Amino acid sequence: MADRTSDRSSSLMESHKGYDLRILFFYPAIAALLLILIGGLAYQQLIKTDEYHSREKQQNQRRILTPGPRGNIYDREGRLLVKNRARFYAAVNLDELRTEFNNAVRTIRKNYLANDDKDLPSYSQLRSIARYSVLQKHADDINRITGRSIKIDADNLKRHFETQLLLPYIIADELTPEEYARLSEQLPVTDPVQILAASTREYPYKNVAAHALGYVRPYDELNADLPEDGVWTVKMRGTIGKDGIEGRFNNILQGKPGVATYRVDPTGYRVDAPLDRRLPVQGQSIKTSLDIDLQIAAEEAIKTLDGEPEETGETDANGQKIMKAKPQAGAAVAIDVRTGEVLAVVSAPTYDLNNFMPRLSSDDFEAMSDTGAWLNRALNGLYQPGSTFKVLTSIAGLRAGVIDPATTHVECNGTYQIGNRTFVCHNHRSTPGEMTLATSLEKSCNIFFYDCGRKMGPDAIAAEARRFHLDQNTGIELPGETRRMVVPDPAWLQRVRGERWPEGETANYAIGQSALILTPLQMACFVASVARGETVTHPTLLHDPKRPRQKTEPIGLTPRQYNGLIEGMRRCVETGSGRKLSNPKLFNLQYAKIAGKTGTAQKDYYENGVRARINYAWFIGFAPYDNPEIAVAVILEGGPGDEIGGGDLAAPIAGAMLQKYFDKKAEQPALPAATVKTAAR
Repeated sequence: MADRTSDRSSSLMESHKGYDLRILFFYPAIAALLLILIGGLAYQQLIKTDEYHSREKQQNQRRILTPGPRGNIYDREGRLLVKNRARFYAAVNLDELRTEFNNAVRTIRKNYLANDDKDLPSYSQLRSIARYSVLQKHADDINRITGRSIKIDADNLKRHFETQLLLPYIIADELTPEEYARLSEQLPVTDPVQILAASTREYPYKNVAAHALGYVRPYDELNADLPEDGVWTVKMRGTIGKDGIEGRFNNILQGKPGVATYRVDPTGYRVDAPLDRRLPVQGQSIKTSLDIDLQIAAEEAIKTLDGEPEETGETDANGQKIMKAKPQAGAAVAIDVRTGEVLAVVSAPTYDLNNFMPRLSSDDFEAMSDTGAWLNRALNGLYQPGSTFKVLTSIAGLRAGVIDPATTHVECNGTYQIGNRTFVCHNHRSTPGEMTLATSLEKSCNIFFYDCGRKMGPDAIAAEARRFHLDQNTGIELPGETRRMVVPDPAWLQRVRGERWPEGETANYAIGQSALILTPLQMACFVASVARGETVTHPTLLHDPKRPRQKTEPIGLTPRQYNGLIEGMRRCVETGSGRKLSNPKLFNLQYAKIAGKTGTAQKDYYENGVRARINYAWFIGFAPYDNPEIAVAVILEGGPGDEIGGGDLAAPIAGAMLQKYFDKKAEQPALPAATVKTAAR
């Protein structure tokens, strides 16, 4: 018995040892699997947690950007030129219509089944039909209250659901005050349609300074400092500056958008209040150098020259003939001689900036295109300067030694012969005689400057024009200033046209004709530089009361030469071709001491193969001539066959600006005048 028990124990012990050996064989594998499991969990929990968190945010969160209001734009005296106003619109938050959408789907499906319609739409089609019918029902309610006839755009609605589900769907935009009042009064408090407000641009002076101020257009690409977390971001439509100050300083005027983040359900609807929110911030405001009084004075003076109303061949809704007046085309610029700040910059025809809000209609676009109102003539209009260029020719002649203010005399008998070409003086045929620098500028004698130009040659004239930077744009802050101005010389003519400089072309060049083309802003800067006794004026549209005086290269004339030049420009205004400015029946400017120069340029063109000509009326000047403060340049475009002159038309426009300037000055403390530099260096 004892042996049997001993054998059983020995067998159990051997069996247990064998079992343990087999178990021990699996321990390393089990440990390795546990390490892999623990490592995988640690990797997922510690290493991949940011990625999973980001995925969770991308699936469950949406971000909305709301545009910030733009900054205001003021004139130099703080008067509001551009501001924001509230734009009211009727809209619905689509997540508040989910119950209506679902009920509409069931109703529409039941109707199909009740009619045994075999072409039962798919669920996605039923959903689209339901959405449209619900939104149109709410639109019909708005139509009933306001008298509008709104039809929901199915394609637009579909795009909104696909890309902008979180944003309110606008049913009626740009509500009038009457519509706003009716909807506020008659819509039930529980109605999903809400009256919301957004900021939009308003231009209190309408068409005044339109080209300088610019306009805005709708824009979806709002910029904001957002984390790169992949969260789907929806942007409410804002605006971006286009053209003018609105465009050039868009980054300053543009506000910072507001940001709100929402949690959404699997269908994309928001489920609760925003997780975080940052309110929009208004952009910075800008104070321009413009004086709105001078701007209005110039624009109204130009508008008085509009043509008489003529039949257009069209009739209105009542069968009456539509009459339109051809607007006067031209430009006017006024500059502070001392600082270069632009006081007025006018381009005519102009347009009402409010027509761009919320968007420009096709009729307004067509009207602007027909009249050429799109063109900013002050910066981009290119014209022969005509006799106003005689001021530069005078400076070139004085510096070259071919003109002496006292001793140079040229006999004018009405014609001047160069080779086989005869050049005519149209300006004072009835009073021929010997011309000096002063009398030639006073009477705008062509013969004097034909002779001066022939003695100097075209290269000397071109070099002087380049010294005043007339071969380049002014660099004003407005976008799109042309670079197509031309200061010709023989080398230019050979390079561009492959032609030699004609023998008599210098005569035309000396009186501001030939291939010479400049902008009104350039001529304003030129005469401002002459007023200071310098060569370059850098214009600016920003006002800075602490702006230092401009200081550029001196004009290079002796005091005697400079005074002789100014004497001629003074006499031009007092007794010469610009004497309308001294007419007390027209202006009260006898005390202003204006120095100026008129001009009438001709441009040939061909219409139906027939050569024709149009005239440009010019005036440039500054005042007071002994303490320069303000410089002006004006050009008016004539039509085919129009006989216009700078003294008759352009000078009075300048007079309107100067009158307003000095009338205002009489009510304000005097400012220090510019220091005139005349010493040659």
